[in-house]
Amino acid sequence: MESTAIEAVSVGGQAAVGMSVWHLFIRSDIVVKAVMIILLAASLWSWAIIFEKIRRIRRVEADANEFEDAFWAGGSLDQLYERIGGRPSDPMESLFASAMREWRRTTDKGLVTSEGARASLQSRIERVMTTAMARETERLERHMIFLASVGSTAPFVGLFGTVWGIMNSLQAIAISKNTSLAVVAPGIAEALFATALGLVAAIPAVLAYNKFSSDLGRYEGRMEGFISDFTAILSRQLQEKG
Repeated sequence: MESTAIEAVSVGGQAAVGMSVWHLFIRSDIVVKAVMIILLAASLWSWAIIFEKIRRIRRVEADANEFEDAFWAGGSLDQLYERIGGRPSDPMESLFASAMREWRRTTDKGLVTSEGARASLQSRIERVMTTAMARETERLERHMIFLASVGSTAPFVGLFGTVWGIMNSLQAIAISKNTSLAVVAPGIAEALFATALGLVAAIPAVLAYNKFSSDLGRYEGRMEGFISDFTAILSRQLQEKG
């Protein structure tokens, strides 16, 4: 009686160990293994992107605040441009530097003597700033498509692993002709583990994508506002020169 109890405990312990995450992975089919590895790699890469985006967005927002404080401090735009130089460190400085380069290239040659030339200069400045904004926005949005792809496809990849695992379990039941829970449970658990990994990869990716999209949308609006304000300032200066 005592030995039977010990055997039961031993079997129960082996079953508990056999149902661990590692054992579920080891015992799974090669296809299910591949699905799990893909989902795990996608999840790790998604988290790397998430942490990098958090750091990047915080930095550009802090740099934008610092630049706008200097820009609206009432100092000379030429002095501000000289301080920034040809190596702007954030998107707002890039917009400003691109506009000032076009401004200096034209005004230093004395090509703004007519009303048409002044209108053409203003149009070119607005165009180069818009181009610079598109370039900076593309840099900020780098790897966002990966988060969107993981968020939309990872659950289906996990579901594929689950369906494949359940098919294998049903085949094993048919071969062994044993429908007891002890036979069915491990295969079902392996299959469902693939779905769980798909959700683990997808949920953070979707949440992060939505959050970053909102943050980058606000920052893009901030750049558009700066373009409008800066072109208005240059327009007044051109009118004064005229």
